[in-house]
Amino acid sequence: MIARDPVVNVFVDSLVQASGLDPRRGAEVWGYVEKGVLEALCHAGGNMVPVGADDAALRAFAAYALRRGRNCFQILGPARDVELLWSILEPHWGPAREIRDDQPFMVIEDAPAIAPDPLVRAVEPVELPILYPACVAMYTEEVGVPPQTGPDGTFYRSRVAELIRSGRAFARIEDGRVLFKAEVGSVGSGVCQIQGVWVDPEFRGQGLAAPGMAAVVELARQITPVVTLYVNAFNTPARAAYERVGFRTIETFATILF
Repeated sequence: MIARDPVVNVFVDSLVQASGLDPRRGAEVWGYVEKGVLEALCHAGGNMVPVGADDAALRAFAAYALRRGRNCFQILGPARDVELLWSILEPHWGPAREIRDDQPFMVIEDAPAIAPDPLVRAVEPVELPILYPACVAMYTEEVGVPPQTGPDGTFYRSRVAELIRSGRAFARIEDGRVLFKAEVGSVGSGVCQIQGVWVDPEFRGQGLAAPGMAAVVELARQITPVVTLYVNAFNTPARAAYERVGFRTIETFATILF
């Protein structure tokens, strides 16, 4: 099911590869079956993400979600799918904290179109105290609330540390300060997804974003040949930077935030 479109489904692919289908490892994966054939999936954990679902499958997933109750903090995926799910769930789960219904899903399959920033590199484990505040700032700016840290305040920090250890956190660091950063948050079958792109507000407008992203694409393509991301349509500077690097839009995502 995921393999039907491994590019668009990279996020769920990554989650399933990391945790399998055992709900005790953090999430359930629901299946929609017609005439004995599995036709669609829905990953249901902290994120609710439909995969390969037509209208009938989406309605079935929504009905099941209503019976189960909401335990996700966002719904995301192709905009059409998310909009149909939300039209059924909103009367019971709403209102959402925020609805982002126009998020271009972008992909690059070749070398970046512009020269990369030579100062962007993989972050070292000892640099966690330097990178972590930048990650918190990015998350808070992007999502509108600070990251969920759990009762002991370590969950998000542990996630950042994990990305560093796995060689998937990249940054330009000068004098102990992060000027630009991004991570490869998801790795699927031949496809990965960049997340957490951020430029220090004091250095925005100085041309760091596009060369920084070009460097991250080069580094990410050492992990998988195809690189993706999605971005809010209203973030015009970011979209322009990604397009300069060579990303092209192939789908529109939507996200419902609780």
